[in-house]
Amino acid sequence: MELLWWLITIVLFAAGLIGTVLPVFPGTTIILAAAIIHRIMLGPEKSIGWRTIVVLVLLTLATYALDFLSGYFGARYFGATKWGMFGAVLGALIGIFFGIIGLFVAPVIGAILGEFIAGRRMVDAGRAGWGSLLGNLGGMIGKLVIALVMITIFFMTVPPPF
Repeated sequence: MELLWWLITIVLFAAGLIGTVLPVFPGTTIILAAAIIHRIMLGPEKSIGWRTIVVLVLLTLATYALDFLSGYFGARYFGATKWGMFGAVLGALIGIFFGIIGLFVAPVIGAILGEFIAGRRMVDAGRAGWGSLLGNLGGMIGKLVIALVMITIFFMTVPPPF
């Protein structure tokens, strides 16, 4: 029975890694859930401790913060005004509901519209939109790295099944 729970945990880890790249699945939340299910089903002597779970929860929360703020900081780095940065964050919040296209396109549109509201030229608005896109891509890579760190922490702290 123990091997079944290990198999379920590993399958959920794989789904979580895919979910960090695809916005349809909450990747790090799936990884966290797999670790908690493993703990509940196998008990404290054969699974991770509560400290490890707390660390995994904090890393999961960090990925959500990274998700929302990456477009903001990308637009800011490329010289966006406060309106452009606000538009990027608002676009990111709206884009979550439209899948992978919305995740990348909505913050760019939000940053460009914010720059237009601020009265900036098309070139400046486009630069802010480009920064938002690069920030979102960087955020996705950051989420993937955090997800891999979460899985590594799990495997380093859990006793081996054999």
